[in-house]
Amino acid sequence: MTTDPREGLLSPSGERWSGLAWARGFEGQRRADLGNGKFLNPVFAGDHPDPSVLRDGDTYYMTCSSFDAYPGLVIWKSTDLVNWSSITAALTTPIGSVWAPELCKHAGRYYLYIPARFPNYRSNYVIWADRIEGPWSDPIDLKLPAHIDPGHAVGEDSHRYLFLSGGDRVRLSEDGLSTIGQVEHVYDPWRYPDEWTVEGFSPEGPKITRRGDWFYMITAVGGTAGPPTGHMVIVARSSSIHGPWEDCPHNPIVRTWSADEKWWSRGHATLVEGSDGNWWMAYHGYENGFWTLGRQMLLDPVDWSADGWPIARGGDLSKPLRKPSISTHQTHGQPLSDNFSTNRLGTLWAFYNPGPDESSRFRLTQDGLALAAKGTGPANTSPLCFVCGDLAYEVEADIELANGTEAGLLLFYSKRLYAGLGFDANGLVMHRYGRSRRGRAPENPGNRLFVRIRNDRHIVTMYTRREGSAWEKYGVQMEVSGYHHNTDGDFLSLRPALYACGGGEARIRNVTYRAL
Repeated sequence: MTTDPREGLLSPSGERWSGLAWARGFEGQRRADLGNGKFLNPVFAGDHPDPSVLRDGDTYYMTCSSFDAYPGLVIWKSTDLVNWSSITAALTTPIGSVWAPELCKHAGRYYLYIPARFPNYRSNYVIWADRIEGPWSDPIDLKLPAHIDPGHAVGEDSHRYLFLSGGDRVRLSEDGLSTIGQVEHVYDPWRYPDEWTVEGFSPEGPKITRRGDWFYMITAVGGTAGPPTGHMVIVARSSSIHGPWEDCPHNPIVRTWSADEKWWSRGHATLVEGSDGNWWMAYHGYENGFWTLGRQMLLDPVDWSADGWPIARGGDLSKPLRKPSISTHQTHGQPLSDNFSTNRLGTLWAFYNPGPDESSRFRLTQDGLALAAKGTGPANTSPLCFVCGDLAYEVEADIELANGTEAGLLLFYSKRLYAGLGFDANGLVMHRYGRSRRGRAPENPGNRLFVRIRNDRHIVTMYTRREGSAWEKYGVQMEVSGYHHNTDGDFLSLRPALYACGGGEARIRNVTYRAL
């Protein structure tokens, strides 16, 4: 908060849209459900890219890409498509960076089809469970190295198929745990005019929905980042799972046409039928001015044309929309504060780019979390992160060190790009642009410090205090609007994170989050 009237607007991020008002949930977090029968996107604030939504009776389940975070593939549950609660993290075995998954159910069993990649190996995998809550199986390698974004379908021939990026397809075995035959090319995706400003063609994310006599294939083209006008949703249909596929005359049915719009790079959609017979599309987009929050989950109402094509009716999604169904006494999301009295590894916390036994570093004690040290700094220590979706927030941590340990609190994008404040026996360590700089040595070093980071629309202010003392503002402030994919790649988001490196371990008694 400014104290001098001459100091005006400090960050232009989102200023054009500052009049939008969301409901508030846990700790003041943004919430889409306005409580009056309407909702305001995003349905799921923060990094929830490539949403895959499954309707199972009158209940909906959703998961999204988790990339380098483990445990990953958190599964969420909803009865109205707007309010979601977490169930479990389905993927616990690291198989690399996890891209757009497919959550489906067949013959009473749940499946997750998962594209993943290490630097030296990539493939698609499947895990399964008889109950959505798990336990989920270990990953099974489907030996599909050349494709991403699997979409499950059952044809009129009762056979199972995975549709893949680039307009390709492969048949699945009856149990869905292996492939039959070779990958085949079945569709040449609709192409936009050459003069459009996009990142690249990149046909991906095929989702197959059967409605009436038609199979509908929803595909993303245009690239998922880059220019705000790149990503888009196209549709094709066929009376047979084997084609031929006819392109929708209204393509693209969703696109960001101008950077003036509230949501950028909208695409990667799943069609979902509501319990009342109305239809919706769940997809992702970047918030205008906030690439740092990653791709957030959006919900768009769908009508059907007289000749049987889906038509998105939500416009630019900058205004409240009618909810899919009226629900009361629903919560959404979860508290991001943690006193470590219960184990929330997976449903809240996740390690960035972990090793095979990374979870052993996470040990709950009567005095909080004991986080074992690893590496020499944030870049190689696999920080412990969580996703948040607010435009402005504060997060603070109570941290105590063992001998030889450096630990602290970060806003972490990737091993190359992060900011924050740590400390060791020799004093404070500032992190900025993914680089570290030694701060002044404190007068009374001690081994316990409270660290606070305030991120107010990309203006970052840091504070420290000793137990029983007042907060002291750190002498350097930062602007972090460039900490995102278009700067550093990897399709991630800027996340609050804890790190511990060197030797020994850090004891974190409490982490407190508050939206501003």
